[in-house]
Amino acid sequence: MARLDESRPFIPVNIAVLTVSDTRTAANDTSGDALAERIVKAGHHVADRMIEKDDAGAIETVLRKWIADPQIDVVITTGGTGITGRDVTPEAFDRVMEKRIEGFGELFRMLSFQKIGTSTMQSRAIGGVAGGTYLFALPGSTGAVKDGWDDILVWQLDNRHRPCNLVELMPRLQEHLTKAAE
Repeated sequence: MARLDESRPFIPVNIAVLTVSDTRTAANDTSGDALAERIVKAGHHVADRMIEKDDAGAIETVLRKWIADPQIDVVITTGGTGITGRDVTPEAFDRVMEKRIEGFGELFRMLSFQKIGTSTMQSRAIGGVAGGTYLFALPGSTGAVKDGWDDILVWQLDNRHRPCNLVELMPRLQEHLTKAAE
């Protein structure tokens, strides 16, 4: 059974937040606000925060910048994961991801199904890794952000979470580069 091992020290991680939207601004970015508040409340750091239009190339540019930044451990986006023509966040992720975390999207949709039923099939929430940085794309609704953070990410980004978590894997995310250099 999953639990927090209080004998382990908490390790805060640096998380960048990207809101993908043609209509949101800093004044009305409720999903980005909810995510940033939860990150800080959990004891982590919001390393950077931006709003970008629904444009795969522009999203890719921001992702590559943050992936290259050694001060950013995790990138979480909100928005652009639907199925309309303007929803291109997963396509931008595909351009940068080295590995997918298939279970993230599957788990998000399973948990979401309990709240919104079959409408969850419209979500293309995904997770992955690139350049030693975790990448997670959440839908743009505040409810989806809360579900993704409260039910999944807050636990997997806590190194005290047992039996395993993503934080303890961070030092090993770029092992393939060490082996290739040998």
